[in-house]
Amino acid sequence: MSAHHLPPPSFRRRKRGNAAAWLALPEALLIVAWSSGFVGIRFAVDFAPVFLVVFWRCIIVVMLLLPFSLREIARAAPVTIAIHAGIGLLAMAGYLAGVSKGIEYGVPAGLAALIADLLPIGTALLSMLFLRHFPGGRTWLGLGLGFAGVALATGGAVSWGHAPPWSYTLPLMGMMSLALATLWQKRLPPTAAMSLPAGLTIQCVVSALAFAGLAGAEGSLLPENLSLGFTIGVLWTALFSTLAGYGLYWFCLRRTSPMRVASLLFLSPIVTLCWAWAMFGDPLSWLMLSGAGVSGAGLWLIHRHAADRR
Repeated sequence: MSAHHLPPPSFRRRKRGNAAAWLALPEALLIVAWSSGFVGIRFAVDFAPVFLVVFWRCIIVVMLLLPFSLREIARAAPVTIAIHAGIGLLAMAGYLAGVSKGIEYGVPAGLAALIADLLPIGTALLSMLFLRHFPGGRTWLGLGLGFAGVALATGGAVSWGHAPPWSYTLPLMGMMSLALATLWQKRLPPTAAMSLPAGLTIQCVVSALAFAGLAGAEGSLLPENLSLGFTIGVLWTALFSTLAGYGLYWFCLRRTSPMRVASLLFLSPIVTLCWAWAMFGDPLSWLMLSGAGVSGAGLWLIHRHAADRR
């Protein structure tokens, strides 16, 4: 297209502004939905082991999505199904198993969550390693501010504990597993593309199989007591954490960069603290709210730099 046929700069700025405004809503919903997972797990583990809970939450999501995705999955090439299965193993089974197993072996929950919140930095490092994409100075400053805000907000909940030294690598491996899945999903070739329901269905099926093995090694795949609390916990994590959380994560990733999507999760711990304050009466201090402000400044820097590059 020649310069004479390009739309005026004001039109292009207005178009970018409208696109950013429409993307802001699913991004805000993603932060809330992702944060709900930590609250849901905290509620559900009072009634059943964590692997049993995540196994059944995957089963519920498959049951909800399969009627809308079965025809597409049946027509898909085996290599396409294998790719989405691999992404599911990394994004769900690898991430959740790493964080939860680390806690089980004695890593304090606050420290495990803080390590998991390194996702934007892990994504940046993997982008440099595999994609030769080197973030600029403002992006690194935004990442530093984001992590500093998370550390400030969650500092009171962090302790080193007395776990075996190797167990501290489990949350780190879980975080890197999700970062790798994020880049893999973003770099999918057009021939491997699937609709969100179909892709999420495959990911939940393979994750359910993985968690069936992990939960089966600990006991039965049926809860000892099918209580109302277990049912609420499974439905909560299935609908909010998996269906909405992962669905919005992949939705936003299709429309923007891996760095921008991953950086949104810097605000997840602060929103989780608000959830815990409202539902469980956990303390909420000005230090935590100050951390939210610092993380928000880092997030703004990252998103502003991405907008300038576009």
